[in-house]
Amino acid sequence: MSQNQGISKVQDSIKELTKIDPWLEPYAEEIAYRRSIADNWIDKLNKNEGSLLNFANSYKTMGLHIQPDNSIIYKEYAPNAVNASLIGDFNNWNHDSNIMIKDSHGHFSIKIQPNNDGTPKIPHNSRIKIYLTLPNGEKIARLPAYIQRATQPPKEYNNPSYEARFWNPPIKYIFQNKRPKLPKSIKIYEAHIGISTPDPKIGTYNEFTDNILPIIKDLGYNTIQLMSIMEHAYYASFGYQITSFFAISSRFGTPEDLKRLIDTAHGLGLRVLLDVVHSHASKNVEDGLNMFDGTDYCYFHSGGKGIHDQWDSRLFNYGHYETLRFLLSNLKFYLDEYKFDGFRFDGITSMLYTHHGIGSGFSGNYNEYLSPFAPVDKEALAYMMLANDLSSDYSTENNCTITTIAEDVSGYPTLCRPRIHGGVGFDYRLAMSIPDMWIKILKHKSDEEWDMGNISHTLGNRRYREKCVSYCESHDQALVGDKTLAFWLMDAEMYTHMSVLSPLTQVIDRGIQLHKMIRLITQSLGGEAYLNFEGNEFGHPEWLDFPRTGNGESYHYARRQFNLIKDDLLRYKFLYQFDKAMNETEEKFTWLNSEPAYISLKNETDKVIVFERNNKVFLFNFHPTNSYVSYRIGVELSGTYRIILNTDRIKYGGHGTIDESKSVFFTTDLEWNGRKNFIEIYLPARTALVLALEQEINNSNK
Repeated sequence: MSQNQGISKVQDSIKELTKIDPWLEPYAEEIAYRRSIADNWIDKLNKNEGSLLNFANSYKTMGLHIQPDNSIIYKEYAPNAVNASLIGDFNNWNHDSNIMIKDSHGHFSIKIQPNNDGTPKIPHNSRIKIYLTLPNGEKIARLPAYIQRATQPPKEYNNPSYEARFWNPPIKYIFQNKRPKLPKSIKIYEAHIGISTPDPKIGTYNEFTDNILPIIKDLGYNTIQLMSIMEHAYYASFGYQITSFFAISSRFGTPEDLKRLIDTAHGLGLRVLLDVVHSHASKNVEDGLNMFDGTDYCYFHSGGKGIHDQWDSRLFNYGHYETLRFLLSNLKFYLDEYKFDGFRFDGITSMLYTHHGIGSGFSGNYNEYLSPFAPVDKEALAYMMLANDLSSDYSTENNCTITTIAEDVSGYPTLCRPRIHGGVGFDYRLAMSIPDMWIKILKHKSDEEWDMGNISHTLGNRRYREKCVSYCESHDQALVGDKTLAFWLMDAEMYTHMSVLSPLTQVIDRGIQLHKMIRLITQSLGGEAYLNFEGNEFGHPEWLDFPRTGNGESYHYARRQFNLIKDDLLRYKFLYQFDKAMNETEEKFTWLNSEPAYISLKNETDKVIVFERNNKVFLFNFHPTNSYVSYRIGVELSGTYRIILNTDRIKYGGHGTIDESKSVFFTTDLEWNGRKNFIEIYLPARTALVLALEQEINNSNK
């Protein structure tokens, strides 16, 4: 079949895209062409490797692997090198004793026979490197690219570069719990192991397992998104300057510790996603992939095309066979070895465009994305499709559901449409405009200036049939130089008036009420899944700043003060309890992962927003002072409504102005605000309510 015939065949399969969005019709041929690049890779991999999954199994042969007879096979890709040897503690770093053999494809390999007593020649946790000879005679030592353990030398060595370790523990971890099934609504708790302790230090996998998993479960989240897991030499990079892709961060503990964490999470019914960084790599040479075989193009683009100027990092060549082997097998490694349940792909915007999103705004005009001349990196786009194919194939083969989330700020169309329809295949994209909106409002608008129409539009503005993860704030908004929402709302008095023994000031009262309302309207209106960054659920009082030269290497801000929620005299407990109630109510009555809401009211004078989603009615009164008696709102379904969630409850730091035992709302058969019926309700200032039909409430209690 010719390429044109292939594109024509693909065009027939993308009619589902154009049916949902007719504005895509003029770009059908280009969409088909972009899909054909990935499909051609699938054909090639099927022919060469047997299947995409087989290709992604390469991590089982690349790198170092113990054999049943305790011999060790090592294989490495370094096409520019003319000779190679394996060196390490096991051979006293002798360059001539373990010479490797090079094949015609640029792979070096060697088999290390066991000791005479049958034990492995390379001891567990001993240091190793590959020693390469370049065409000009230069000798270089590198950490194996597929190494599964890398650690920092003791400080007294005065060498910050990480060391590769042969990881072969005598006792292998055995998972006890199966992967939990995909929940009906995904509620994500974004977390960083190192900061997950109140103490000014680096937290560990084991501490997270013992101390934080129970909190996440109690809060009602069903998915954890773990950041900074892939090994990174510089802690303050927040895990986004990867040096060893197959090694998990050793500063938090051992591979067995992380396996225990994920296994324990699964036992609690919590799925775990990996924040995967395939958009770029650290420029480190001594302990990274950069200049691995003496060239700048072993895994990356050569020259300026291979440099991300803003991030000061290296950019992968996604059209290169061995780069695809490395990245796709990296994904499967984490699925197989650690039992992750999916991935949040970082930096998708940088991958999508040849300009990497630097200095380029996106107006939403389809030509910016889908024109044949648009600055789209089609090889990177094909890689994303292959990554999603891998996740889908893995799900089928292992009877599970692997979830993929894209971090894209550009709004690329079809990103979250199925591959079979011509889409890129992600399950969700992050709704990145939402936190920006909240920060701008809190920075620049008085309460009286809040625009109900703009808030509603931003929260509801997403591509039809492309699912979004909504969030008020992620780790980005917690970093030093910015402020969390709680800090924007209450920083003037957070250190002096968060005790219940001190008077409730206007600043603290406003902050507590709006903090709850912002979270509820974002979760219920903003997407099909929801994300919270750890600590923000209870209004963590400080930003996040990792130890670095600029702050005297301090850990003071590189921590989360979970001790605050345990102090009954502090008001943080109110925000914690509301976040828990919000998740539990959603779990019981469901509004996420359903059809988008119908917004029936955006009243700028009253500062009221009303919408319905999945037959629940949501009412938000953002007015700072005005409460409304017998406030009339439209509802589609007739019947009797009751309150299922109320931000003004005293246990959530509210004022208890609504007697919920007497709050029963009967519909009147008269059209109002475009709905078939109306009800009248008491709506206090700075209060949000969620109503459900009495019949649904009764059914949920059975």
